[in-house]
Amino acid sequence: MEKDLTQGKPARVLLRFALPVIGGNLFQLFYTLADSVIVGRTLGADALAAVGSTSIIIYLVLCFIQGFTGGFGICLGQRFGAKDQAGMERSVRISWALSLFFTLVLTVLCCLLAHPILRWMQTPEAIYEAAYDYMFVILLGTGATIFYNMISNMLRALGDSRTPVIFLVASSLGNVALDILFIVPLRMGVAGAAWATVLSQLISAVLCTIVGVRNYPVMRQRLSSFRMNRMEWRQETAAHLKVGFPMGFQMSVMCIGQLAMQAAVNALGPSAIAGYTAATKVDQFSVLMNNALGIAAANYVAQNYGAKLYGRIREGVRAGLIQLTTANVLMAALMLVCRRQVVSLFIDAPTAAVVEYAMGYLVAVAPFYPLLGFLLIYRSAEQSMGDSRSPFMACMIELVVRIAATTFLSRLIGYTGICLASPLAWLGAILLLIPVYYRRMRFLTCGA
Repeated sequence: MEKDLTQGKPARVLLRFALPVIGGNLFQLFYTLADSVIVGRTLGADALAAVGSTSIIIYLVLCFIQGFTGGFGICLGQRFGAKDQAGMERSVRISWALSLFFTLVLTVLCCLLAHPILRWMQTPEAIYEAAYDYMFVILLGTGATIFYNMISNMLRALGDSRTPVIFLVASSLGNVALDILFIVPLRMGVAGAAWATVLSQLISAVLCTIVGVRNYPVMRQRLSSFRMNRMEWRQETAAHLKVGFPMGFQMSVMCIGQLAMQAAVNALGPSAIAGYTAATKVDQFSVLMNNALGIAAANYVAQNYGAKLYGRIREGVRAGLIQLTTANVLMAALMLVCRRQVVSLFIDAPTAAVVEYAMGYLVAVAPFYPLLGFLLIYRSAEQSMGDSRSPFMACMIELVVRIAATTFLSRLIGYTGICLASPLAWLGAILLLIPVYYRRMRFLTCGA
């Protein structure tokens, strides 16, 4: 059922919307965690290093997809808030068409560039073949990821954050079962883990689409309804690409800096890669929690912006910052206290070097989780109000700072310098976004 986010207490509305998204994100993380745990404990540290060495490439593609389809959701959410039924229907149609087109483009490009990317990232020869097998299969299944995220973002734009979670739970359980089947009795190696992830994601995408089409009339589109005139196609394509492409590009730009970090870690050898991979997998719990509240804020702001409830936007952003800061402080404390138990979740009998690398990352990054929360809330708010320029500039700041810190700090203080690149990048982006947001809110509230 559609849910109007322009009604009710902002703090309560945000939390109710965010909780299912957090659950969904945790189960989405479960995909990669299951791969890492099963691979690490059955195939060994080198196999885990192979998976870990490609994770940032996969994350790069995923970030573009999430940002791109998230932009479509913002367009739909603004029209939902404005009660524009015809505009909502056009938004759904163009989202399907653009998702299909970019599925074809991304799948071809990712598969063709797999070898050059792995060479550029200085992937060690000892794990190169396994790394390629894993990455190629994952990227081959790009279409499943695109369509699941598109449908999920549509449903969230309509106020439904629960339906996507239901199918993620089911498919995550299937992923674990397929992981064990493909890796242990069938002996498919790391490629088996990749196939398990792709097939599970495909199941989730298909089921979510069926239920979304069945429950929401606006999502029921016949082939004849796609026969819009040329002007309508141009206008709708431009409107959605204006929001979707910058968001996808922005999130990809952030990952390019992380690619530089992964390349620097790869140069340190398999022990560094395995420790870094184990720590970043756990680190993703915080990242996905922050992303969930960012998604909640984006849909909340989009609907209220479409309804011209600017004072309510300010209240919601303030509530989101309080909730996310509290959660990040607790998460940071938990990570620091339990850091010694992290590696054992992923690798059986880890070496002292692997443990040292894993703990070093968490000590350097976990205290700065609140910065990430501020960044995602302010960026989501600006994007949902139609501002693509400021979030893009913030992403460019992240990119420059992350690469510069990786390059120079790693020479000064080694591995710790690589780890500190992310917190410094978050801080640089925040220093731009905060004044932009408050300037916009003063303009909107005074104009209203």
